[in-house]
Amino acid sequence: MQSLGTTVSVVGGGVGVVTEGVKAGIAGLMSLAAQGSALPTEGGGVFSITFNQDYSSLGVGTRIGYRLYSLSTLDKLELICDNVPAGNEDTCIVERLFSSSLVAVVSLSSPRKLKVCHFKKNSEICNYSYPNTILGVKLNRARLVVCLEESLYIHNIRDMKVLHTIRDTPPNPTGLCALSISNENCFLAYPGSNSIGQVQIFDAQNLQAKIMIPAHDSPLAAISFNASGTKIATASERGTVIRVFSVGEGARLHELRRGMKRCATIFSLAFSPDSLFLCASSNTETVHVFRLEEIKETRPPVVEEQQGLMGWMTKAVSASASYLPTPVADMMSQGRAFATVTLPFQGVRNVCAIATIQKQTRVLVASMDGYLYVYSLNTSEGGDCTLIKQHRLDGHEGGPTTGECAGASTATSGPYPGAAKKTEPVHTDGGGGEGTYAGVLRGPAGTVMTEADKMSEMAAACESPPKSVLKFDDVSEFPPV
Repeated sequence: MQSLGTTVSVVGGGVGVVTEGVKAGIAGLMSLAAQGSALPTEGGGVFSITFNQDYSSLGVGTRIGYRLYSLSTLDKLELICDNVPAGNEDTCIVERLFSSSLVAVVSLSSPRKLKVCHFKKNSEICNYSYPNTILGVKLNRARLVVCLEESLYIHNIRDMKVLHTIRDTPPNPTGLCALSISNENCFLAYPGSNSIGQVQIFDAQNLQAKIMIPAHDSPLAAISFNASGTKIATASERGTVIRVFSVGEGARLHELRRGMKRCATIFSLAFSPDSLFLCASSNTETVHVFRLEEIKETRPPVVEEQQGLMGWMTKAVSASASYLPTPVADMMSQGRAFATVTLPFQGVRNVCAIATIQKQTRVLVASMDGYLYVYSLNTSEGGDCTLIKQHRLDGHEGGPTTGECAGASTATSGPYPGAAKKTEPVHTDGGGGEGTYAGVLRGPAGTVMTEADKMSEMAAACESPPKSVLKFDDVSEFPPV
């Protein structure tokens, strides 16, 4: 794919100096990428694994490109985009916008450049360069957020203009942030401190701070919104307690205990689409699933008090609860796991989700070892979840492993700006190229996008549901054969 646009510097900066912060950011990304070296394919290890906003697809970044998979069926992991054969680009971040053809890509070779691509048309719509390493990218139909270690850039996703920059945030070396997918509650969450577990909620629609939630005593390790943007789940670096808060008032709604015997590093938190369940994965072999239904005080009418020894013990326990120390009383009131998943590994970075596949609720765990694990979830009884399917993420399953898509750009738009003093991203428009689209989902090859086309496609992909001549919703445009 050739880049046909020009580079526009929003604010002038210095020469290409790599600062210590940039070096640290690149070192962090390389350390994270090294965890995925076990991928069983000639393509090398996995750098990143991310579900899209509604858990309908999975993006995998590898040492030589990225792949996108559809999660619409259980028996087959359908490969819908594979830029690995044409890419040769070490992709460390890949984020797809719902079921549209828009994907945001960051590579280790250019860790300060974000590329927004139309993978079905094999076109790069635009790219932006930032003053420091990109540690995280989040999208919804209104906003695209780029997280650096000490700042966040909020773009209007329809035209990619920078609407707001949050500067001088507490050091956030892992790029921890979350963006609600709701159109009505478009909130951004990020750590408000690097010493305690404060969550800063920012209104990304109206571009103003909303509330600061004191969630934990230790620094944050994971945060996640529910689908409606009304609740947020948090976990600290200790990893023993997970809390759920109301976004509007900051009130604590649930306190859930992951374990009591050992601390853990929480890798991911995810609500179910209906917000009734919350799953948490960590560096242990167990994924915990919690039920979040409100507990109602519905007591049966008491006809007569229970007599004998059991009645006396019940009264004694109830009466003594009020005299317990607050930490002990809180521990007794914390929710326990409704269901558990036992993974065949531990210590490997992973991401979990609860999704509905073919009208069945499933727990999904995508791991840096190069596999997607699918487990059953009994929403009535809970208990142990059973492994029902395991998919490889090396392109050998679910479709052909040849072809190209838009992220496989090998051309650049000029010298990469590395000015340490720059405060605004540098924007570049991209050009078109050739490629195919896996199976019947692939669009016509060789389409070149004009500037008007690019902006039109960006705007159309942000509609809910998407609408355009191309119908970005791949499922509706290409029904099953």
